[in-house]
Amino acid sequence: MTPGHAEGSVRVTHDVGLHARPSVKLTKLAKTFESDIRLRTEADENGWIDAKSIVKVMALKIAAGETLVIRAEGSDADDAIAALTGLVLRDFDEARADG
Repeated sequence: MTPGHAEGSVRVTHDVGLHARPSVKLTKLAKTFESDIRLRTEADENGWIDAKSIVKVMALKIAAGETLVIRAEGSDADDAIAALTGLVLRDFDEARADG
């Protein structure tokens, strides 16, 4: 991508997918960046939505095991992609209870 543009993809492993709590965490984090941030499922190449909109993020109904594609455009695009993919990789910072 060109400077000011970044893209990443990450598999959602959270048990309930990208639903209420994970969606709120993702949109709150996205709003901390100046960049325009969009996301879609890997299967829907034309389904880009605003990552800063909780309603639109929840409407995607991304299930566990699906791949999320994230695109950012702006001065902090690289940082935005790193932070958002990191959040998903960390299972939205929710500890799983074993046992």
